[in-house]
Amino acid sequence: MKIIIKPKTVFSFNLKEIWQYRELFWTFAWRDIKVRYKQTIIGMLWAILQPFIAMIVFSVFFGRIAGISSGNIPYPIFVYTGLVFWTYFSSSLSASSDSMIGNQAIIQKIYFPRIILPISVTLVHLVDFFFAFLVLIGLMIYYHFLPTLSGILLILPSILITFLSFSGLGLFLSSLNVKYRDVRYALPYFIQILIFVTPVIYPPIVLGKYQWLWYLNPMAGVIETMRASLLGIGTINWQLLGSAAIISILSFVFGLIYFNKTERFFADII
Repeated sequence: MKIIIKPKTVFSFNLKEIWQYRELFWTFAWRDIKVRYKQTIIGMLWAILQPFIAMIVFSVFFGRIAGISSGNIPYPIFVYTGLVFWTYFSSSLSASSDSMIGNQAIIQKIYFPRIILPISVTLVHLVDFFFAFLVLIGLMIYYHFLPTLSGILLILPSILITFLSFSGLGLFLSSLNVKYRDVRYALPYFIQILIFVTPVIYPPIVLGKYQWLWYLNPMAGVIETMRASLLGIGTINWQLLGSAAIISILSFVFGLIYFNKTERFFADII
């Protein structure tokens, strides 16, 4: 098989080339999954403990001490629904942003589509999301919540919107991180701040007249849609979900364009 490497344009996205390197993609993904839980005692249970412990902490401090109301929904399942998707977003964004630096040795040695790295590294967090979502199902059974048909049908679109959101930001930040290592230090603080402008720990009524800001945050649309459809909190805000879809697509396109623009210099400056 002959492989011809051609210069890429800013707007190029060669699916055929990525398909040719699909085995390398799965190799990277499987490596990250094995490394993540290597020499751990409880292994995959960490995927469940992270959002579950956060749920307990938020329930105590925000649900009881601060007295944040979650309406007729028990606060633990209210906040856990948001944490499942938020943890998937934030963990994938962190891993994607650091993927180029973490693989600098192989980048300097051989050619392969660099976009494989920031995408494949997020698969381990998709596995974590699956196990954390099983706990959400258990909580729904415990609290006697029955999801609607629309809720079940909207799970995959919500996951896709989340994926496009962190992938777009991840492509941009991973490219930026190659040149400016400040990104890896600033990103954790950015994520910590972002959780407070995302409806993870509080309902929409808290922001009052500033709720329009959520239309700029795709994760707000995802979390509010899942709560409305799975737990029956109000009605689904289709405008908010539509805005989340549009913002996530634009984010992915912007990240892809910037990644393609800077990819040719990665091996030289990393």
